[in-house]
Amino acid sequence: MRTESKKISKSSWPKLAVRKWLNIKSSAERFHSDYDATTAAIAKERRRSCSDRDRYVVVPDDLSEGWVMDSTSGMKKKSAPGPGTGGPDLRMFVGTWNVGGKSPNEGFNLRNWLTCPSPADIYIIGFQEIVPLNAGNVLGPEDSGPAAKWLGLIREALNSNEELDNTGQNSPKSSPRYCLAASKQMVGIFLSVWVRADLCNHVTNLKVSCVGRGIMGYLGNKGSTSISMTLYNTTFCFVCTHLTSGEKFGDELRRNLDVSEILKKTKFYHSFKSLAHPLPPESILEHDNIIWLGDLNYRLASGYDDTHELLKKNNWQALLEKDQLRIEQKAGRVFKGWNEGNIYFAPTYKYLTNSDHYVAQSSKSKIKRRTPAWCDRILWKGEGLNQMCYVRGESKFSDHRPVYSLFSVQVDMKSKNIAPSTATMPRCCPLKPLTNSSLSSTCCTAKVQAEEQLLLLTRAQSCIDTVPRF
Repeated sequence: MRTESKKISKSSWPKLAVRKWLNIKSSAERFHSDYDATTAAIAKERRRSCSDRDRYVVVPDDLSEGWVMDSTSGMKKKSAPGPGTGGPDLRMFVGTWNVGGKSPNEGFNLRNWLTCPSPADIYIIGFQEIVPLNAGNVLGPEDSGPAAKWLGLIREALNSNEELDNTGQNSPKSSPRYCLAASKQMVGIFLSVWVRADLCNHVTNLKVSCVGRGIMGYLGNKGSTSISMTLYNTTFCFVCTHLTSGEKFGDELRRNLDVSEILKKTKFYHSFKSLAHPLPPESILEHDNIIWLGDLNYRLASGYDDTHELLKKNNWQALLEKDQLRIEQKAGRVFKGWNEGNIYFAPTYKYLTNSDHYVAQSSKSKIKRRTPAWCDRILWKGEGLNQMCYVRGESKFSDHRPVYSLFSVQVDMKSKNIAPSTATMPRCCPLKPLTNSSLSSTCCTAKVQAEEQLLLLTRAQSCIDTVPRF
C-alpha cells in the first residue's frame, strides 16, 4: 500500500484548523484497506466516503445487500451463510500502545508483542501518539508517515512465513496470512483491523468515525478513532482512544466526560438504499460486540509515597483499589455495564525510556514526577466475547508498556432479513400514520433545517476565506 505525502505550507494552517473545527470537506470517513481498488472505474458503485487513490476501499452503496470486495478478483457477491444460528468461535487479539511520539526504525520487531501461543483470526491494534503532539501535527496537515511504518511492521510480523523451531532453526510456518480490513488515523491516534485472508469475503459494512476531544474540546490531540464492521452477521465496533491527561484532583471527571462525548458523537453513516436487510449500527452501543482500547489516562487516587511502597512489594491488588477507572466505574459514573479483565501486571506508565524504572523512582522534582498508573486499558461489551488473557508487553521503546488481550469470539452466521412490512421505514421513525397537518409540519421543518444548514456553511466558508495568514 503506497502512501503519498503532500507538503502543505504553514500559511495554510489557519484554514486547516478551521476546517477541523467545523468539519468542512473532511476526509474523516476515508480509511486505508487491502481490498482491491481495481474496480475504481465503476463510478456508479463507488461509495462516496472512500477515496479511489491507491488501495483505498471501494465498495458499492448497497453494501448491506451482500456485496463485498474480493482481494484478487474485484467485486464479488458474498456467498450465503450456512444453515443454523451459530458460527465458529474465532480468536481475536486486541493490543494498545502509546508510543510516545516516536517513529519506529525499519527493523523494529513487533513479533514478541503480536505473537500468541497460537495465531489469532482477527487482530485489533491501536496506537496513541504515533506522532508528537505539537502544534504542527495538531493544527496542520496530518503526518501519515509513521502510520505507514507501523502498518508495514504489523504486516511483516503477521505474515512472516518462517518461525524458529525448538532447535533454533527456521521452519515453515503454517499460520494463515492476514489482510488489512481497515485503518484510520486522527493526529496521533491510529487504529487498524486485520483479518485472516479467508475471512475477508465475510467482512462487510466497514465504516470509520473520529471524535476530537483535545484543544477546545474538538481537535484531535485527544479523542477517539473507531472502526465499525460486520463479520458474517455479527456487528463489531473497535474504539481506540486517548483521553484527557493529568493527575490533578478532578481530572478523572474530564476523562469521564470524554467517554460520554465519544459515545454520543461517534456516528457511522450508512446508505439507506438497501432495506431488505437491517441497517448496520450507527452508534457505538448499537453493535453486538464492542472493544474499547487505548490510553485512558486514569491514574491512582493516592499519594506518591504510598504508591512507591506498594510498588516495591509488587502489591498490585492494593494499588488497584486506588485505581480511578475502577472507582469511577463502580460508582456508575463511567463505563456502566462494561467489562475489564483482572489485572495481574505492573502499572504501564510512566517509565524512563529504555529502562525498567519508573520516572517517579528517579525524578527528584515533584513537578516532573508522575505517579505510576494503569493508563493503558482494554474494556469490552457484548455477549459474544470471552476474554482468555489480559497481559502487558515488556518493550522499552516508549514511556508506556504495551497491553494486549486475547478473546474468544462467537459470530452469528444466520441471515437477519427483516419483514417487508417494516422494510420501508427507517429504524428511528415511529410507525404512525401521516396526516395532512403532520406532513405539512414535517416539510416545513425540513425546509427550515436545510436553510439553516446552508446559512451555516456559507458563514463557515466565509470565515475560512477571511482567516489571515501567518
